[in-house]
Formats: sequence, C-alpha cells, structure tokens
Amino acid sequence: MSSERNDSIIDPKERFTLLMRGLGTRSVQYQHNVAAFLGLYNNDFISIDILREKGPITAGELSKLTGLATGSVTALIDRLEKSGYVRREQDPRDRRKVIIVPIYEEREEVGMAYASLHRAMTDLAGSYSEEELAMVSRFLGEASAVIEEQIERLSEMTRSRRES
Repeated sequence: MSSERNDSIIDPKERFTLLMRGLGTRSVQYQHNVAAFLGLYNNDFISIDILREKGPITAGELSKLTGLATGSVTALIDRLEKSGYVRREQDPRDRRKVIIVPIYEEREEVGMAYASLHRAMTDLAGSYSEEELAMVSRFLGEASAVIEEQIERLSEMTRSRRES
C-alpha cells in the first residue's frame, strides 16, 4: 500500500486503519521470510510463534488457535519436535494430557532472524517518551484483542459455510 494513497485520506481514523492494515501485511511478509530463513512451513512457524506467545498448550488448543484440523496439528507437532522447535511434556495439572512446549527461542538461527528487527524496533521505541510508549503499548494490546475477536468471527463463519 503506497503512502501516497494513505496521505490522500482526510479522515484520520480511516488513514490510521489503513496504516494498521499495511502494518499487518508487512508483519505477515516478515513472518513468511523468517519461516523461509528457518526452513519451516509458514503454518509451522505461526504455530511456534503462537506457542511463544501463549506458552505451553495442548494440541487441541493449538488446533483451535490455528484453525488447523487436529490431525494436521499432530503432524505439525511431529515435524516441529523432530526439528527441535518444540517438545511434548505431560501437563503438570492433568497428567492425562500432553502439552506442547516451545523451545525454539534457544536456537541460534532464531536469534539471527530476529536480532536486526529487535534492534530497529528498540531504536524506534527509544524515540518516544515513556508516556507515548505506554499509550502505543495499550493500543497494541487492545488492537490484538480486536484482531483475535475477528479471527474467531471469521473462523465461525468459515465453519458455518462448510457445514451448509
């Protein structure tokens, strides 16, 4: 999305929304490139990033969060475990369950993939005051919740269409 197009939009809320959409697109592109750098399928990378964010969860929970069928998630976990990105452990709260634990942050190539972005974002954050960062952080947290709600809404719509 060109910045020229965004600059022609008068309504600040519309411009802001388009910029956020563009940021989302760039984030997806970056994810694809990190996945490729790590030699992973994109769904595999998204899954380990979800695990990084949520912490250890069951395969069923991962299935719900990714929208992948449970059989696909089992194969995905097998691949990730074999390549050293996750491990299976018994759930300490319920020994009948198995949880998937992310361990990919320990891998050197993951650090290599993110180091430059981390430095650039830290530098960018350094150009804002603590109050501004608090406001931006609050917004990002709330925007993430809105996006999660919309993902669930679209997932429900997709399931309904498949069932009809």
